Amino acid sequence: MSFTAEQVALKESAAEFTRREIIPQLQQWEDDGELPRELHLAAAKAGFMGIGYPEEAGGDGGDLLDVIAAQEGFMEAGAAGGILASLFTHGISLPHMIAHGSPELIDRYVRPTLAGELIGSLGITEPGGGSDVAGLTTKAIRDGDHYVINGSKTFITSGVRADFVTTAVRTGEAGAHGLSLIVVPTDTPGFTVTRSLKKMGWHCSDTAELSYVDVRVPASHLIGEENAGFYYIAEQFVVERIALALIGYGHAARALALAADHCRQRQTFGKPIITNQVVQAKLVEMHRQVQVARTYTHDVARRHIAGENVIADVCLAKQTAVETAVAVTSEAVQLFGGTGYMHGTEVERHYRDARILPIGGGATEVLTDLAAKLLGYTR
Repeated sequence: MSFTAEQVALKESAAEFTRREIIPQLQQWEDDGELPRELHLAAAKAGFMGIGYPEEAGGDGGDLLDVIAAQEGFMEAGAAGGILASLFTHGISLPHMIAHGSPELIDRYVRPTLAGELIGSLGITEPGGGSDVAGLTTKAIRDGDHYVINGSKTFITSGVRADFVTTAVRTGEAGAHGLSLIVVPTDTPGFTVTRSLKKMGWHCSDTAELSYVDVRVPASHLIGEENAGFYYIAEQFVVERIALALIGYGHAARALALAADHCRQRQTFGKPIITNQVVQAKLVEMHRQVQVARTYTHDVARRHIAGENVIADVCLAKQTAVETAVAVTSEAVQLFGGTGYMHGTEVERHYRDARILPIGGGATEVLTDLAAKLLGYTR
């Protein structure tokens, strides 16, 4: 499936931005454990932060396929998974505000974030909670014109650097019907970044554990209606999972390209290793997996844009793409041999970065259960 001419140009522009602004500094950012704020400003100035967001909210317009085109460009040029996770965290912290937030919230948080001036996070996961969104326990109690929030969050992408956290809280009864979303500025008394979490991959993406102790936030920071937060979160799951599928086949495609080039250049026993049938077979199988994952993801994205219900398919597309990422990056490391095992090589980074994908955004096991219910494969 092909992109339009405009999307091809967007993809090429993103690749050039990556080669110019990201690749020369990437290893330093991996070592530092976070991205500089200046990169957000540079990406906004280059026109990448606002793609897919409505112009009336400060975005540049376009749809999900435009986002896919740009981010494919980032990954094909060698961007780390942590780059997409941390530079574009607004892809999970802003959509609820854009869809249901007040003009005040959009002006205060959405527009500056799309301009690269603020960094936002999404605070849902809690210690011990995992993918059980409906079971979260962080509580917000109404006190006059404020909410008072107590609880904790963990595995929060961009949480160390964030200026605000779109926080899922319990404002009502147990279960999905009692959740709300409240925007919490990180300079609010009682809000603390408990620690920065070290991870297997996504090294350049800061990840935080957060604490809320009697955090008083204006009631005007509530997104939409009280106790409707679970439904607002669920609305965005399709796009979030398509984005993770994109990262998945993006890792795989880049790892395949690196491995194929290495196999053409690396000589053993007097000939390039690509002349061996077993190597050719591996590369063909890697190519097959990448193409299937990319085609499936694009198809689901197009159907979502057209208004179809693709909740089950997006679970399966994500699974296909992230399993492809894990398998293809592993095979690429194998083809590189000892070099692929060295820290700081690009193929090693893709291998590490891919492993989070079957876990994040809904673990594969949880999404498989959901797909089984939606497809009628349960009793």
